[in-house]
Amino acid sequence: MSKVLYITAHPHDDTASFSMAAGKAFLDEYKKANSGDEVVHIDLYKENIPHIDADVFSGWGKLQTGKGFEELSAEEKAKVGRLSELSEQFISADKYVFVTPLWNFSFPPVMKAYLDSVAVAGKTFKYTEQGPVGLLTDKKALHIQARGGIYSTGPAAEMEMGHRYLGIMMQFFGVPSFEGLFIEGHAAMPDKAQQIKEDGIARAKDLAHTF
Repeated sequence: MSKVLYITAHPHDDTASFSMAAGKAFLDEYKKANSGDEVVHIDLYKENIPHIDADVFSGWGKLQTGKGFEELSAEEKAKVGRLSELSEQFISADKYVFVTPLWNFSFPPVMKAYLDSVAVAGKTFKYTEQGPVGLLTDKKALHIQARGGIYSTGPAAEMEMGHRYLGIMMQFFGVPSFEGLFIEGHAAMPDKAQQIKEDGIARAKDLAHTF
């Protein structure tokens, strides 16, 4: 049995978002094909995802100097404790499914905050004399992303930074398998939007059987 984190970063649901529609189709099909797996949905727009701020740095600093967690301030405890929960949850999973739109060439900022929360030395990676080494070498990840324009080919491909950033982070964490499923062009070709959506959903269902 595998544990899957289904991580969504979109304020809309599957009725209004192409990425969420493909994500839901993937998840429904995946559950049918893998009924014994545990699936945890993390809606980043509804979760408490602390930003790494002065309280977090202060709390971490106190812990590194040998102070106990009980010696942190209330704000430090709340933020540092929550970040620890998120990182522990992340490393406990076997598979990750990220669902995002492409906004301003990247993903919504809440996804960056989440990735920051799980990028923890000693948990998802470690420092060595040869540089950082990823520790999640037995995981796999998938990114489902909707793009209103065409970013898979041509000059625009170099402007897409959401999927590329996720790929870099998965590589940093040592995740050996990272796939992408893209639904694109529906804003540029509104007359074909429905067909683009249906094609994305179909591909998502197919991928659910091999992920």
